[in-house]
Amino acid sequence: MLRMPAVSGRFYPSNPAELSTLVRECAKFDDEPTAPARVKACLVPHAGYVFSGRVAGAVYARIAFPRKILILGVRHYPHGEKAAILSSGAWRTPLGDALIDEPLAEALREACPLLREDSVAHSSEHSLEVQIPFLQVLQPGFTFVPIALGTVRFEDLITVGEAIGHVMAAAGDEILLLTTSDLNHYENDATTRVKDHKAIDRILAMNARELYDTCRNEAISMCGLGPTVAMLTALQKLGNTRAELVRYATSGDVSGDYSAVVGYAGMIFL
Repeated sequence: MLRMPAVSGRFYPSNPAELSTLVRECAKFDDEPTAPARVKACLVPHAGYVFSGRVAGAVYARIAFPRKILILGVRHYPHGEKAAILSSGAWRTPLGDALIDEPLAEALREACPLLREDSVAHSSEHSLEVQIPFLQVLQPGFTFVPIALGTVRFEDLITVGEAIGHVMAAAGDEILLLTTSDLNHYENDATTRVKDHKAIDRILAMNARELYDTCRNEAISMCGLGPTVAMLTALQKLGNTRAELVRYATSGDVSGDYSAVVGYAGMIFL
């Protein structure tokens, strides 16, 4: 199937030249450039580029991209499967069509029966879509698999994460696990920063259980909690133990309105 863009012209520019320019601007180094690193995973936000593009871009500027990418996002809307995958076709953006990696998708479906083929869950979901133009500019020719998670059952997230880790460990090709989440939503800036750094500390510790419990117990409205728990589980299976916070910001840093903000963190996992 051809998945058409759902948020072009709203979350990012619909004009191809403007979009390419903005992606490259977001992915510029603020300080001295660092040699791109080969990482197993990354965590990036998924708001409109005007708000979170520079946080995502700072992460992407640090990565030496492989050709195969697994994008693990959240299902914001109530429609569709709780663990939705698309196994064939392409996603269109103003920059062209990005092809789904059919062999990788098939391997994931075989490893995890919880993953169900479902176009409905993906049709309006922006968390994965907003990553595609970055990849089209920075790694032309990539293939990817989209997974949108609507479930927040800890046991389901562990099952998905373990399957992803198994597939990545067995793959002959290098795969980037690109995970997307915003952090706390719509509280004042000071409160959001405190809550966000509680979640960030648990992610840096690579502890899926503590992250899950902290977000629940502290009322941290991290929309991509499920994908992040699955990512940390996969990384544990792969033996990864090092995480790095690349950039943190809130929407107030752009808008100037600190009364009700959203937090954004960009991280890499080596």
